[in-house]
Amino acid sequence: MPAADRAESGTRRRVLTLVSERGPITAAQVAEILGLTTAGVRRHLDVLAEEGAVAESEHTLAEARKRGRPARAYVLTDQGHKNLRGDYDELATSVLRFLRDTQGEDAVGAFAKAQATALAERVRAAVEAAGDDPEARSAALADALRDEGYAASARPVGKGTPLAGVQLCQGHCPVQHVAAEFPQFCEAEAEAFSGLLGVHVQRLASLAHGDHVCTTFVPTHQLAHTSHERRDPR
Repeated sequence: MPAADRAESGTRRRVLTLVSERGPITAAQVAEILGLTTAGVRRHLDVLAEEGAVAESEHTLAEARKRGRPARAYVLTDQGHKNLRGDYDELATSVLRFLRDTQGEDAVGAFAKAQATALAERVRAAVEAAGDDPEARSAALADALRDEGYAASARPVGKGTPLAGVQLCQGHCPVQHVAAEFPQFCEAEAEAFSGLLGVHVQRLASLAHGDHVCTTFVPTHQLAHTSHERRDPR
């Protein structure tokens, strides 16, 4: 492949990855984050849309109809997720079906928990290094998950209210299609996040259930209280 084509493909991959992390997201927002021109990003998004890797967000399309103006915010499609992950879903699903059929549902749950525990241990040092600040810990977890291939981001919500927290978003999940049949993986992951952050987190949306992003709410007010108790057990 010529160098120019490789560069073009690499840029398109960066655009696709950013849509997975931040979607729904507009071409202008992508351009600002990646330091590209909006026209250039639109060209990449058009190609990705033709390939079926991205699509306009249904929510923003509905808002556009209400407001009478076009909205061009994009999310990842199933094809886009396939482009970002390996081709081992069917094999993994077959193995888990065999495990369930021969050893029972508890065996699948135990395997899912072991996988989530291993993930938690790989990212634990990064989370602990962020200190006790709730937002910093959540952001550190998102950064570590991104390194693990989860296209994660952390967005503070409800600041200054008792419902303050962080939305931990995962625009891509390596086990998305496995989890669609085996929800034990989502449950084990949420439990692992709770353990890492020292607070009960709540899963609000899931790629495995057809949402365009996995969203986990982390109540930072409770997390801050828990962190204070760790420092001062009195």
